[in-house]
Amino acid sequence: MVSTIHLLITEPLDKELVDRVISVSPRLTVHQHVARKAEDLPAALVAETEVLYTLNALPEPASAPCLRWVQFHRAGLDRVGDHPLLRAGVQFTSLSGAAASQMGEYVVMMMLALGHGLSEMAALKASKEWPKNRWEHFLPTELRSATVGIIGYGSVGREVARLCRAFGAKVLAIKNDAMHPEDPGFTPEGLGDPRGEFPDRIYPPEALARVLAESDFILVSAPLTARSRSLLGGEAISAAKRGAFLIDVSRGGLLEEAAVLGAVRDGILAGAAMDVFAQEPLPPDSPLWEEPRIILSPHIAGVSREYDVRAVDLFVVNLRRYLLGQPLLNLFDPARGY
Repeated sequence: MVSTIHLLITEPLDKELVDRVISVSPRLTVHQHVARKAEDLPAALVAETEVLYTLNALPEPASAPCLRWVQFHRAGLDRVGDHPLLRAGVQFTSLSGAAASQMGEYVVMMMLALGHGLSEMAALKASKEWPKNRWEHFLPTELRSATVGIIGYGSVGREVARLCRAFGAKVLAIKNDAMHPEDPGFTPEGLGDPRGEFPDRIYPPEALARVLAESDFILVSAPLTARSRSLLGGEAISAAKRGAFLIDVSRGGLLEEAAVLGAVRDGILAGAAMDVFAQEPLPPDSPLWEEPRIILSPHIAGVSREYDVRAVDLFVVNLRRYLLGQPLLNLFDPARGY
């Protein structure tokens, strides 16, 4: 007799998306109970759940004896890396790859905005005055023939590489395991770089200074781990190519914000775009607000009207793998921190 698998969804997914999950297999009994905290879930429901799809509602192991797998509704899992469920043998998987499309567009938007001086153009419109030397003043840093350094060659970095190659840019990438360029995680069809073919060169993390020194645009898209925290501090940023632009879509904590601000003010960096911060929301007294050459956004690079659809696309792929006893995609490794 084939056993029933109880699957609990705590996110407010539309009925059509829940029905897609239900249609995967008759073995599934799918429950949807919207909740942000585990305490808001019915104890009897948690006790029988084998597969949990959630954002943050993580029960303790004692209350979820049947739980075997948690699929998160987000990509970054640094905040759950020490959860007791992991020590109890429960598998955690992320949504890495589901937001690659919109985040790739965000990064390219910021590269173009920084390279062409869009913020200053907006300021000139407000002042109703053009600079007398506008030809020289607005000489762009074009993506064509520019060098783009990607720190963290995961799903977002790979999609940015694909887009930048289409613009004619040279791509350098930093990857923890530089000898294995392929991506074992989830890649939406037609996006990204699953075989690691787009970079002109893939470097290990030890070559960070070299990549910074060669790059006109620097993308930070690495996960936050004990090893990557404060990866880009004052010493590292001082190695950057003078006049480079920096874009950060990773997690707050990889950059030392004071070092980025100082590098922009000192002319080491020509500008920056930051979507993530050590403290969110960014405090009103942060000096980052006052620097016109730094574009700020409120951690929205991954936002999309299609996010839930793409999330369920990934979940369905993983769910079929689970039912077949195959390895799950985007499996969280506590030793690596991602």
